[in-house]
Amino acid sequence: MMGQGMTLAADIEVGHHRTATFAGLVFNVDTVWSTVVAGAIVFGLGFYMARRASSGRPSKLQLAFETIVGAVQKQVESTMGHVADFVVPLAVTLFTFILIANWLELIPSGGYLESPSADINLTLAMALLVVIWVHVAHIKQKGFGAYIKHYGQPYAALAPLTVLEEIVKPFTLALRLFGNIFAGGIMIAIIGLIPSWLLWLPNGLWKGFDAIIGVIQAFIFALLTILYFGFALGDEGH
Repeated sequence: MMGQGMTLAADIEVGHHRTATFAGLVFNVDTVWSTVVAGAIVFGLGFYMARRASSGRPSKLQLAFETIVGAVQKQVESTMGHVADFVVPLAVTLFTFILIANWLELIPSGGYLESPSADINLTLAMALLVVIWVHVAHIKQKGFGAYIKHYGQPYAALAPLTVLEEIVKPFTLALRLFGNIFAGGIMIAIIGLIPSWLLWLPNGLWKGFDAIIGVIQAFIFALLTILYFGFALGDEGH
């Protein structure tokens, strides 16, 4: 029994991806496919809700979406006022996409539909998108001179630490999401080693917990996006 358990444990492939090479570049096909699926679900839900939206008797989907948008809008206004209204749709889109991407691993698919958030390539790409957008928006709104000047505030001697902080930001943002979702995938794989007659209990409990973690991580990523824009673009009174 011990030897069989060790053999099964050895069969768990952590961080393994189905790959394809094109023009000398290696692509994680499973991540690309899962990302497309998650994106299609987001677009599908958005178009469906837009066509079915009603001011009289809103559907449950509309109520859920309005709740998310309202919470994000309130957070953005409290952080930076009305100086960057584009942050609201950005944060809502990131939250919705990341949430669905995180939940994909909960669907039994025989390994063909893994969470793309468990691939550092996707989380780093999203983090770089956010951080670069923050810098561009900062320069566009306050000017290049003010952008450079803020690195030396409140003391010029702190400029190297501020620069280092900006360099590290996308990596911490990406690794936080990747690490939690990747760990969830490992736990699901390990739980899969439990005998089938007992599997339903720990599997159900963990998937419920993993679903909550997916919500929390999507919320944290969206919240940090708002805060980054808030630090860069916020009014002095916010």
